[in-house]
Amino acid sequence: MKKRNLIVYWITTALVAIGMFGSGMAQIMQTKQMTNLIAPLGYPAYFLYIIGTWKVLGAITIAAPRLPLVKEWAYAGLFFVMTGAFMSHLLSGDYNIKALAGPLFQTVFIILSWYFRPASRKLVSIN
Repeated sequence: MKKRNLIVYWITTALVAIGMFGSGMAQIMQTKQMTNLIAPLGYPAYFLYIIGTWKVLGAITIAAPRLPLVKEWAYAGLFFVMTGAFMSHLLSGDYNIKALAGPLFQTVFIILSWYFRPASRKLVSIN
């Protein structure tokens, strides 16, 4: 069972890290695809710089060893960014499956990566 959990952890962590890093870089560079994706939401273009930077930093943090407290914050931040993106599309009336699928699947991968992370990557609580 431990081996299966480790496999699930690394696969989902790789999917999150690659997805967040790639989309974060595309947002920082303000690619046409990213500007078209947020246009229906009404967010200003500079918002892409902010979200993109946090996504890149979060992806690096969850992939890197150590720093369990920072990892907890990174997971939380990525979760909020992806659920926020999903809800932004829904609440603005943008029901495009391409716009909704990415944040939805990334949210699932973030949750799975966080849940299956090995003890060495967890924050130890002191009771």
